[in-house]
Amino acid sequence: MPASEIYIEATGTDPDVIARGVVREVHERLRSGLAELSTTHAADGTDQRPSAEIVDFCLHELRRYLAVADRDLYAPAAGDAETRLLVAALRIGAAALNARIDDLAAAFDAARISDLIAALDLQLQIEESVLMPALAGLPSMDPSLLAAGLRAYLAGEQVEEPSVIDVRTIARGGRHPRVFARYAGLAPGEAFILVNSHDPKPLRREFEAIHAGAFTWDYLQTGPEEWRVRIGRVAVDG
Repeated sequence: MPASEIYIEATGTDPDVIARGVVREVHERLRSGLAELSTTHAADGTDQRPSAEIVDFCLHELRRYLAVADRDLYAPAAGDAETRLLVAALRIGAAALNARIDDLAAAFDAARISDLIAALDLQLQIEESVLMPALAGLPSMDPSLLAAGLRAYLAGEQVEEPSVIDVRTIARGGRHPRVFARYAGLAPGEAFILVNSHDPKPLRREFEAIHAGAFTWDYLQTGPEEWRVRIGRVAVDG
């Protein structure tokens, strides 16, 4: 094993431990952000933070996290038989959270924000205590890429559409790793669209070297200024 891949298990140098630490950091930001915004400052209980701030946090910060979680946490486990049902349950929970956000935006009240905070806390607990250990056991999961995606969220980077990855918006050194991370999260038969400014032939050669016979590659647009390729995971017969 190369020296660069050697680490002491269950320490700060373990990629799985690092990824779990980043997940906890993201979760803490969500929890503390909502807690701070929902705090009542006046002794008589009437001087509450403006409801618009809480709604804005939920519509933008929380919804952005739910999209990131689906892309970087749920998708890698969606195609594995051991974790498929867990992911389905988490996606139901995420849909319920999105519905609560819609309700809160339509009519703000303290009961709705309390219910949303409780539902979010349960979702995050399941991610930390059940999903993350399950992800660590998946051979296709790269915890370093998972951590990188969540750090991008912390840095405020825009979340990509689940079905499209535009590498023109990604720094050159991170383009191929991001594409392979997206591929790793596909279930058999699923696909995403790659957008680039040129024919991504080098990337295709990497796919042929690493995933020969397991991927599909279909050109949807071939220049002159924009190239689009549908990349999929081969469906399993039967």
